[in-house]
Order: sequence, then C-alpha cells, then structure tokens
Amino acid sequence: MSAAAEATPNCKVVSANVVAKKLIAEVNDGLKGLGKAPLLVGFLSSADPAARTYADWTAKTFKDNGFAFELREIDRDLLEDAIIEANHDSNVGGIIVYYPIFGNRQDQYLQQIVDISKDVEGLSHRYLFNMYQNIRYLDGAEHKKSVLPCTPLAVIKILEHLQVYNTILPYGNRLHGHTITVINRSEVVGRPLAALLANDGANVYSVDINDVQQFTRGEGLRKKRHEVTELPGWTVADCLPKSDVVISGVPGDKFKVPLNYLREGAVCINFSSDKNFAPEVKQKASIYVPAIGKVTIVVLMRNLLRIIQNRQESETRPADAVEKSGTIEEAAPA
Repeated sequence: MSAAAEATPNCKVVSANVVAKKLIAEVNDGLKGLGKAPLLVGFLSSADPAARTYADWTAKTFKDNGFAFELREIDRDLLEDAIIEANHDSNVGGIIVYYPIFGNRQDQYLQQIVDISKDVEGLSHRYLFNMYQNIRYLDGAEHKKSVLPCTPLAVIKILEHLQVYNTILPYGNRLHGHTITVINRSEVVGRPLAALLANDGANVYSVDINDVQQFTRGEGLRKKRHEVTELPGWTVADCLPKSDVVISGVPGDKFKVPLNYLREGAVCINFSSDKNFAPEVKQKASIYVPAIGKVTIVVLMRNLLRIIQNRQESETRPADAVEKSGTIEEAAPA
C-alpha cells in the first residue's frame, strides 16, 4: 500500500444538503394537504450579518419549495407593535424574528410577544416548558405535537440521518448509551440542544466558557426528564475523550475544538457559522458534518406546517384546545 493511500482519512464528510433533501420530501407531502402556500413573515431589525444570511436562505428555500415568505425590515423600536399586528393577521401563517435585536433580556421578552399559534421557532414559554420537561404534546389526547427550536431540531434530524439514534430502542430512549459533548450553552441553541439529547437518553456534557454541566436522565434512564449537575473543575479536555459525538457552535473564528482530546472515531457536527473544527478533524472523526444551515431552513418549513396543523386540530377538536387538569402536565413522554 502506498504512503498516499495510508494517509487518506477514513472520515465520511456529510453535507447538510443530503439531509435536507430527505426532509424536503416530507415537507412537500405536508404542503400538498394544505391547498395553498402558507405565509411565513420574517422580521429583521438588526445589522447582524448572520441574521441577514439566515433571512436570505429562508427566502430562497421557501420560494424554491412553494412556500410564501415575506421579510419585513422594521426599526427595532417598532418591532413589538409589528409582531402584535402580524399575530392578528389571519393571512400570516407563521412568524420568525431574526435575533439578536437588542442582545439582552428584551429579546427574551420579544420571543414571548409572538403568538404561540404562529411561533415557528418554538421559543414561546409553553413550547420551552414542554421541551425542558420532556412533554411532547400540547394536548392530553396527543394529537398536537409541541414545536421545538429550529437549530436544535436540525441537529437532532442530522443525528437521526446518521443513525446515531438507535431505532431498535423505544421512541424517547434512542440515544441511550451515547455520550455527547455540546460546546455552546446559549439559551437559543446550546442549552435546548443539550436538554433534547438528554431527554432522548444521552449522557450530555454541556460546555460553556466558564464551566461544564452534565445533562442526564440518570442511571438506566429512570427519570422521565433530564436533570442538570455541575461538574466543578471540568473543562472540554475532560469531556471529549469520553464522547462518541461532539457538537460545537461557538461564534467567532478564534475557537477550535482541541482535536488532541477528541476520541478516535467520534461523530463531529459544527453548527456555528464559523468553522469550529480544523481540517485535521477528518484524521480522527468517523463522520464530520461541517455545517447544518440548510437543514435548519427545512426544519423551519416543517415547523410552519406543524403549527398550521395544530391550529386545524384546535378547530376540529375544540375540546382538546382547552387545557384540563391532569392532562398536559402529567402527559408521559412519547
């Protein structure tokens, strides 16, 4: 065997396009059942380049797949009223706000202004509560699925495509046996992602700039939802050798995952707009996904269909739209 052949990395690089195409087929089937193209209204109120790129990708992907999209560029001081107006507009099927706007708690307030029935991002309090509590439906009859944040759900769909999820195991436990490091604990992506992975059975190390937390449902998955434990003194160097999956989303071009600690054969996924993994990652990883943006946009379309279907369920099953004691809160995770 030649030296060149021996140096060839045995790493499979997976493009987000491959995963997105599979999901688009599912979305197109759902779109056919609606009879008309649903309208998503996007609000852009900042000069953040990543937000602009996300909005541009949304517009193109929606147009290419028969969805209607309208970008409204609004001064941030007028945004609250604009969102409320869209909430009451029956022609608007869903709403997305491109954050950051103010870059502080005021952004969290704006997330709660969006009507839950039009929230395609899954950022309303009810959706977030369900996600962290591992409650997967909005109604006791389990007709209306809760909506999950787009980027974390995109990572989940990629892991399903890569068959990291073990379909032999029961739904809700299919990551049992996996140890996953998530480098990023933002309230929009990192922390929700760690919670979702742990609720699906994984042992998750959530790495932030200052500390490491462990998200887990306990030994033998005895708990119905994840719990969080502080790991004093731990750093990413403690997490990586134990992890068969590493997911990183640190903004900025200065951070790189330290590959010397990376476990041989790990699955590596980058969800930052910057490259968190150096090219040498392919020398150690078994699978590498360098970007997930196109999957995120398809998940956005999928979420739009879901909230429209949920509204239709509320119209056809009015009794299920009324929260009853002992149903929502006590619903077992599916």
